[in-house]
Amino acid sequence: MISLQARDGFDRLLTKAIKASLLPSAQESCDVSVLTDVADITETRIVMLTVSSYLFRLMVLIYFTPNAATRDHFARIHDVAADEMTEQAFQDAIAECGNLCCGILNRDLGEFFPHIGMSTPNIIDRHCASYIDALHCGHVQHFKVDVNAHDTPPFHVSLCVSDYADLDFAVSDNEDSADTGELELF
Repeated sequence: MISLQARDGFDRLLTKAIKASLLPSAQESCDVSVLTDVADITETRIVMLTVSSYLFRLMVLIYFTPNAATRDHFARIHDVAADEMTEQAFQDAIAECGNLCCGILNRDLGEFFPHIGMSTPNIIDRHCASYIDALHCGHVQHFKVDVNAHDTPPFHVSLCVSDYADLDFAVSDNEDSADTGELELF
């Protein structure tokens, strides 16, 4: 069973990771809100990543549609011209942003859970999300992300947590507002 405070913790840490990884610059912002009707998710593709420990497995699904507005958004994140991105470079850019988002989430969850790891990103068809219920997750939350710049269309993110034991942890306000840190090279 996943406690209410653990559900809130997963949601807060993912929201923090979204804001840190899916925007082109620190000067831009986004509003992340809980989505009550999954019928509003109309994007056609998904970047899927997992974060796992001995106690749980969570999936982060970042929905997108491969169109000009989405290409422009991810091109700005990677500081390249959208018209110079090949289809493979476009998918790689989206996958890398998903990887960064889950890397931040993975690091933050490592404060509460030992032995945590994450997968590489996979791009799948949107219809695969209709099988989430078959996983019998202990916590599923859908988010709408409104980027406040450059006419970027809203996009959606889903969080699905499968629990293998009782989960309970609390994210303090200090942890929730901490910066994203910097990449360490060894």
